[in-house]
Order: sequence, then structure tokens, then C-alpha cells
Amino acid sequence: MKIELQKVLPADIEKRSFEIITEELGDRKIPEDLAPIVKRVIHTSADFDYYDNMQFSEGVVIKIAEAIRRGACIVTDTQMAKSGINKKLLKTFGGEVFCYMSDEDVAKTAKENGTTRATASMDKASLLERPIIFAIGNAPTALVRLYELFSEEKVIPEAVIGVPVGFVNVVESKELIMSSQMPYIVAAGRKGGSNVAAAICNAVLYMMRDGKL
Repeated sequence: MKIELQKVLPADIEKRSFEIITEELGDRKIPEDLAPIVKRVIHTSADFDYYDNMQFSEGVVIKIAEAIRRGACIVTDTQMAKSGINKKLLKTFGGEVFCYMSDEDVAKTAKENGTTRATASMDKASLLERPIIFAIGNAPTALVRLYELFSEEKVIPEAVIGVPVGFVNVVESKELIMSSQMPYIVAAGRKGGSNVAAAICNAVLYMMRDGKL
């Protein structure tokens, strides 16, 4: 069997990947301001289901960009999501990324309260005295706790990127976020992941860098 590989220079691989995504989407339309986000998620996951799964609250992309320009920080629920976000670009706007999952005080609080570390990390994040964008790609308990903290007026996120992956309480936690008054980007259903959370953050940052936001 003869396998023919495309001849693509390393610098052109991403460009060609997005061309393929656009071609395969065909007649399926995405609003212009949302297309870079949906396409980057598809690029990250090679999964075209995200065309149907991605849900956006009204004006959320502009709200995220405005928050970043005000120096908002991004709080993630995994080190993987943190490592995947373009921190150098975020820093140019005065922001930084935090993940408290490995912190000793978070582990201690979770053990004492009988909760997950993700829950305890949201409690710690709520104490930050600056605008916060939450990027949750793994733990539905983080989304549940955010919903509770918001309901108790203990945190007012600039936006919630809710894309945990899995089976237990994943769908329900996303529905909680979409039922709230918090601005959100959610991957409805079971699919998601830390890589997806980072991809969404980066898509917004690249749009800002390129003057599209």
C-alpha cells in the first residue's frame, strides 16, 4: 500500500489545518465573531461535533476581551489547561493564569470539608481581588461550586469557560452554568477537556492580537 503524505512546511501546518477545517465544514455557517473559537477547538480536538456543541451567551466573546484588557486573570482547574494557555500573550494585556489544584492549603481544605480539590480551588480563587475568567476543562465540581458561589454573591466571574469532559455530573454542571446569569462559553454534552479550555482562551487572545476584537 502506497501512502502519500502532504508536503507541508512546519510553519504552514496550522494554516493548512484551518483550511481543511473550513473545507470540511462546507455549508455549515458559524457567526464571524465565533468562528475562530469553534475552529480552534476543532483544530485542537479533530472533532467536528463541536460545531453543534459550542454554546455562547450573548456578547460573551467581547466581554472576555474587555476583561482581558482590564488585566483579568484566568483561573483553570488543571495544570494542563494552565500550561496550554498563551501566557506570554496574556501578559501583554496585564493578565496571568492561576491554577490552585496543587496547592497544599487547597488539598487541606478539601480533605477537611470532604470536597474535591476543584471545589476548594474555586473557593480560593473567589478571594482574588481582580477580574477573573474561569477556564474549566476537567472538573464538573468546579462548575457546580462556581454556580453556588455566584448564587451566594461571593464571586462574579467576567466569564466562565465550562468545558469539562466526562460522564458524572458533566452535562448537569454545564447546564447549571448556562441557566445562570454568568457570561459563558460551554461545550454542551460530555465532550471537552483541558486542551479545549486552553484553545478557547487562546482563540480569544489571538483575535485580540490580530485586531479582530
